[in-house]
Amino acid sequence: MKGVPYLVTVAILALAFSLASAYDPSPLQDFCVAINNTDSAVFVNGKFCKDPTYVTANDFFFSGLNIPGNTTANKLGSSVNLVNVDKLPGLNTLGISLARLDFAPYGLNPPHIHPRGTELLVVMEGTLLVGFVTSNPNKLFTKILNKGDIFVFPIGLIHFQFNIGQTNAVAFAGLSSQNPGLITIASTVFGSNPPINPDVLTKAFQLDKNVVDYLQKQF
Repeated sequence: MKGVPYLVTVAILALAFSLASAYDPSPLQDFCVAINNTDSAVFVNGKFCKDPTYVTANDFFFSGLNIPGNTTANKLGSSVNLVNVDKLPGLNTLGISLARLDFAPYGLNPPHIHPRGTELLVVMEGTLLVGFVTSNPNKLFTKILNKGDIFVFPIGLIHFQFNIGQTNAVAFAGLSSQNPGLITIASTVFGSNPPINPDVLTKAFQLDKNVVDYLQKQF
């Protein structure tokens, strides 16, 4: 009986570890096409499963990544078209998604994080300066990529892509989650709703309060 508390503790720790290490759980069936309504559905990985009887090929199909994104829609000169489970229901439980990235000359996909997915980027056209920063001691790994080059950005690390060429650039990225998430550093810190207290940002970034006020107005 004295060993029972020990075994219970080990069991709890094992369960906690399994939950903590699981991002997109491995499926226990061939597929689980996501639907929004709950009629004749089973709830799996945050989505309700469509009754397999009514699943069609269209549930696994998406069209449009051949179309260039609008890089003039923002000041950064870039566009990202992410095909995740919300756009392609058949991705549910499969742990993968895909994105097309378009860049105007000197366009930037600014420093950001995918909290739930590693990113594998391949350049199709143009030249990109890319990089990611590790957790403390914050080492930068950076590389210039040309057509056909591949670079990986580990899960949860700040990374960026910048078109250093004078022509448009195109890249595709695979991500190891059906819903990798996105946290853009600048807009998250300076554009949160409600805003972060300027005194916090002034001290954290060692900036004049007027500069912080200016930056918050940009987002």
